[in-house]
Amino acid sequence: MTTSPTKSRSGAKTSTRIKPAVGKAPSYHTTALVLQGGGALGAYQAGVYEAMAEGGHHPNWVAGISIGALNAAIIAGNAPEHRVEKLREFWQTICKPPMLPAFGLPDLQNGQSWPAKAISAMSGMAAWRAITEGQAGFFTPRIPPPYVKPPDGPATASYYDTTPLRATLERLADFDRINDPRTIRVSVGAVNVRTGNFAYFDSAHQKLRPEHFMASGALPPGFPAIEIDGEFYWDGGMVSNTPLYRVLTEHPRRDTLVFQVDLWSSIGPLPHDMLQVAERSKDIQFSSRTRIVTEYMRDVQEQQRLLHDLMALVPANRRDDPAYRRAETRASGALVNVVHLIYRNKPYEGHYKDFEFSAATMQEHWRSGVADMRHTLTHPHWLDVPDPARPFVTHDVHRK
Repeated sequence: MTTSPTKSRSGAKTSTRIKPAVGKAPSYHTTALVLQGGGALGAYQAGVYEAMAEGGHHPNWVAGISIGALNAAIIAGNAPEHRVEKLREFWQTICKPPMLPAFGLPDLQNGQSWPAKAISAMSGMAAWRAITEGQAGFFTPRIPPPYVKPPDGPATASYYDTTPLRATLERLADFDRINDPRTIRVSVGAVNVRTGNFAYFDSAHQKLRPEHFMASGALPPGFPAIEIDGEFYWDGGMVSNTPLYRVLTEHPRRDTLVFQVDLWSSIGPLPHDMLQVAERSKDIQFSSRTRIVTEYMRDVQEQQRLLHDLMALVPANRRDDPAYRRAETRASGALVNVVHLIYRNKPYEGHYKDFEFSAATMQEHWRSGVADMRHTLTHPHWLDVPDPARPFVTHDVHRK
């Protein structure tokens, strides 16, 4: 392992060049990459994937919601050797303003020093530009806006038009590959606007098209509902911001290693003004669902494992009993390991961090993901298959 110090935007030195040993994880039936929603923060997930690939860890299932679904499309829609390159092209594309030339936020990676307030102000300006101009290859403002010209249906009832995103996905992701059962499995979550029910679109059960991924990230009122087979869908993060539940409720249950990459931290400072209140409320809103799902799945897995072990004590001549047969459908001997990576807020960020798409901020998010994943992989025992006595374990490099 080698390290070299670099500087973050705050000017503090960080060891972002931690190099993990390249190697394969212990044997699991499923290695899943689970990607949460979080808008512009999603560049962190791309960095995590780069370090995973660098360390020789390639998922056979990727599940995403919102921006996580878009990253999932790029990962699943390309051969392993091209995924990082295409992720970088995707993020470079959507982090360009479509109208006026981009202004440069300071890149402090090489040791420059800027006051935090100045960086925060410039970051806020970049977010304002996203609101007023949109982002190239992603979304553009509706002209005239919906409060001037009433929408003519659910597909136009939004402040922005996401038609450019379809072209970006079709250019950077091979949908024949996404739907090829011999490659990587893909699941993305969305919400049915009419029923309010959550829906997963899964390449193991249906053919996925660009609109399935666009629907997963169609957050109202900014983005319009996306029509799929006669129904309209919004962003899956409105109901659940993590697809972990989808992966861990698959039948039959299998030994599974999950790399769960979250973009909102449940831990943060007390807010002291209204802008900090807005930021902190977002963190809690979108991270709490992840905590609830993770704890719930831990309890379920431990109960299923206990039932599995108890059933082994039943004499063979009693195993045709209806009660045994019912228990058999509910028991599971599967072992689950969740490696949890959570984006940590930067001092200059505000409540707009999920729609601040400047190139400099994107690059710093990406570097953070690379650094966190490299640091995680310096703990190779974290990838070990759990002991049956503890069938569900979690690891987080930030956890104290």
